[in-house]
Amino acid sequence: MTRTEKAVEAYDKYVMKTYPKADILFVKGDGCKLWDGEGREYLDFSSGIAVCSLGHANEKIAEVVAEQARTLVHVSNLFMNEKQCALAEKLITHGFDGTCFFCNSGAEANEALIKLARKWGNEQGKNEIITMVDSFHGRTLATLAATGRAKYRKGFGPDVQGFSQVPFNDFEALKNAITDKTAAVLMEPVQGEGGIIPADPEYLKAVRELCNEKNVLLLFDEVQCGTGRTGTLFAWQNYGIEPDALSMAKAIGNGFPLACMIAQRKYSNVLTPGTHASTFGGTALASAVGCCVVDMLCEGGVLENCRKQGEYLMKRLSSFVGKYPFVKEVRGKGLMIGIDLTFAPSAEVLPALREKGLIALPAGETVLRLVPALTVTEEECEKAVQIIDSVFAEIKA
Repeated sequence: MTRTEKAVEAYDKYVMKTYPKADILFVKGDGCKLWDGEGREYLDFSSGIAVCSLGHANEKIAEVVAEQARTLVHVSNLFMNEKQCALAEKLITHGFDGTCFFCNSGAEANEALIKLARKWGNEQGKNEIITMVDSFHGRTLATLAATGRAKYRKGFGPDVQGFSQVPFNDFEALKNAITDKTAAVLMEPVQGEGGIIPADPEYLKAVRELCNEKNVLLLFDEVQCGTGRTGTLFAWQNYGIEPDALSMAKAIGNGFPLACMIAQRKYSNVLTPGTHASTFGGTALASAVGCCVVDMLCEGGVLENCRKQGEYLMKRLSSFVGKYPFVKEVRGKGLMIGIDLTFAPSAEVLPALREKGLIALPAGETVLRLVPALTVTEEECEKAVQIIDSVFAEIKA
């Protein structure tokens, strides 16, 4: 029995089937490359769903994990730890003036946003939150209710009340939806699971002005599009406006569980002692990793590389529009790129790409999603383009 066959047997017997059946056992990674149980090499343009933005098995992060694990891992948030304080300072220094709440996952960070908005709003008699059609905010009951894709909520009703959705990038729809009960507007600056759809810059500016006018919080979910993915540390920095609060996760730990909610300073006292907490939020170990990630992103030329390689990929992939009748559009920002097709990529395209050594992802119903490590090289980008081209060439339109 091979290494992969043994893993499949154990997986089928002992692991709850909440994911599609796995067909590859990855056992090793290095940068943008992965190796399976039989030693085959793959080019990874999924990054663990936009998580490993500094690449697999990053040496600097490995050193930080080992050193901190030998020093101090966890003391609980009833006490301070220096690494958490240092990470909070770095995030605020590189972003807007505010305070941080640390947790472990994107859903938890978005729960914190929702609780911030509810507690702030309830003091003024309003607690409803408007989100976007095709958005994705997490798998907890509240973040499912916030998510603008009904298929994720199927079977888990009744829905948590207080959420409504409007079309993304439609200012008039949002304006008409705001009432005296609206506490917040929650959106992704670039929709990820919904199909790699960037917000229109003028739309976001108008939304910011509207929220100011109506005394409504503007909340950004930057779980996937943040932490350097769009070419700036925070996605909002592409748009010239600041949210009232944001969530971040995924890449901030480069695979180590870490997430954060950052709120503008004037909202820093909304969640008071006893109103919200996280046992493992911002441990010394997680925070040490987060500090390393932020430093590498901001000081090592990684963001510049993200912008450069993102432009290269967009240019090369855009040539497929017209060349292949089933390619409708190529869109994205930085190294968050979607190829919109006339059919779902999961059944035909993704398996064919894997056969040729490229790991990619779906998004929305018809989008092929590419989110490689931000350290990806032009050579690796070109290899990915050639593999995609070869797979598209074999598809009968």
